[in-house]
Amino acid sequence: MESLNEMMASYMRRHNVDHNYEELMSRVLKDPDVQAFLAQHATELNEDAVQKSAAKLYEFVNEKDKVANGQSSFATGYEPRLVYANHLIDVAYEPTRETKQREQQQILANRVHAISMPKNIREASLENFDVDDASRKEAISAALDFIDVYSASPKRRHQALYLYGSFGVGKTYLLGAVANELAERGFKTTLVHFPSFAVEMKSAIATNSVQDKLDAIKRAPILMIDDIGADAMSAWVRDEVFGVMLEYRMQEELPTFFSSNFSMAQLEREHLQVTTNGGDEPLKAQRLMQRIRFLAREIEMIGVNRRPH
Repeated sequence: MESLNEMMASYMRRHNVDHNYEELMSRVLKDPDVQAFLAQHATELNEDAVQKSAAKLYEFVNEKDKVANGQSSFATGYEPRLVYANHLIDVAYEPTRETKQREQQQILANRVHAISMPKNIREASLENFDVDDASRKEAISAALDFIDVYSASPKRRHQALYLYGSFGVGKTYLLGAVANELAERGFKTTLVHFPSFAVEMKSAIATNSVQDKLDAIKRAPILMIDDIGADAMSAWVRDEVFGVMLEYRMQEELPTFFSSNFSMAQLEREHLQVTTNGGDEPLKAQRLMQRIRFLAREIEMIGVNRRPH
């Protein structure tokens, strides 16, 4: 078995350490974390535990200093800690605070699936939502109510929100803020910019992937459909995409949010009733609106255009 000096010498050679053993151990034993650990486990450690664990103690102090000084360490993103094992001392590595924060942010980001949505959706927060108008107060109050009741009983049916108002008043931002708050509470949300999704679905016909793409969206635990009515719908998009999504979500009672520049009445009359080929189908529009009204309640948002010009 290697002697203590041999073990330390081997460790020093591997790590290009030129100091002698006594100097190393003097610095190691003066480290406050080492002293605190030895005091905490004084009754458990063998008499020669410090000598037998000298290499581990040196590793701990050396790697800890590297982390503190921002240098490349043995395990980037991790920091050492001393552990007691079999009457001796060992070193374990755990994520640094920064690594934990990054991992947590990634977990939250993975809970929000944004499709063709603006980048600032990732940073949207309820705290930064401007409340400078009565309608905006109503909207954020309704959003907070939904978050609370859904968090308390996610398996029950909950009516979501249909936010409408002029361009740039913050409808999409509020949807993103709600999605991010739900992510904080452990829930997954899918946000989709519907005009872009409609184009993608048309392209999917050529690759025979329409059903897979549609299933992925319609089955989302919480779905937010942004910018309904921004573009005219073809009969196929209205009936085979939008209509199928609404029917499934109504039957499964899945929370579904909407945003639009148009009120529900305008959406029905000006967009769902009239298709791109000039067809006028009020009954189909009525059936779709029945599903939308089942899934969400209408809230108007009024305010200035907050988007950069």
